[in-house]
Amino acid sequence: MRRPIIVGNWKMNMFISTASEWMSELQDKIHYTDVDIVIAPPFTALAVLRERIKCSGIRLAGQNMGSEPEGSRTGEISAGMLKDAGCEYVILGHSERRQYLAETDEVINKKISVACDQGLNIIFCIGESLDDRNNGRSNEVIEIQLSSGLADIEAIQLSRLIVAYEPIWAIGTGHTASPEHAQDTHYFIRAWFKKSFGAKHAETTRILYG
Repeated sequence: MRRPIIVGNWKMNMFISTASEWMSELQDKIHYTDVDIVIAPPFTALAVLRERIKCSGIRLAGQNMGSEPEGSRTGEISAGMLKDAGCEYVILGHSERRQYLAETDEVINKKISVACDQGLNIIFCIGESLDDRNNGRSNEVIEIQLSSGLADIEAIQLSRLIVAYEPIWAIGTGHTASPEHAQDTHYFIRAWFKKSFGAKHAETTRILYG
């Protein structure tokens, strides 16, 4: 059975001090035994929060990472640096990076490959725009993102992969996908995994709506 997972992406919010205080409040309030909880704070707060959540069961994620394992990439964070800061997960392919920072499927594919090689668990974000939805291209766009983003990824590496369906038209717009729409899209994604990697991987891959 797939274990449920909840991921909180803090985006460009919270200073180190407020992040630490907020985490203390969260730990006092949550009680869980059958769900994975992952937080993705800003890079600046990772090391501090690693100490705060020790032995809590909460896991850290990086909000992004560079497409090279190391080297001359000013301003980038490597997969190894994320692991050194305490991260077990990384978010890749987020729609805001696709939309505002021009990340292509090919770049995302390279990042996924590096993350797999470095032993990070990947939260792979996909989703269509409002124009895509209105023009009936939702599934077509999602299939392109899946096939391009996971090109040359070995089936054995899929155990590290979580797919997050994030329709662009539902981010910060006040609109949300209906349960029926989300379930239909999740079914399409799972069917794609079955076609591409087999029934076992289709069944075990976790899919989120966010």
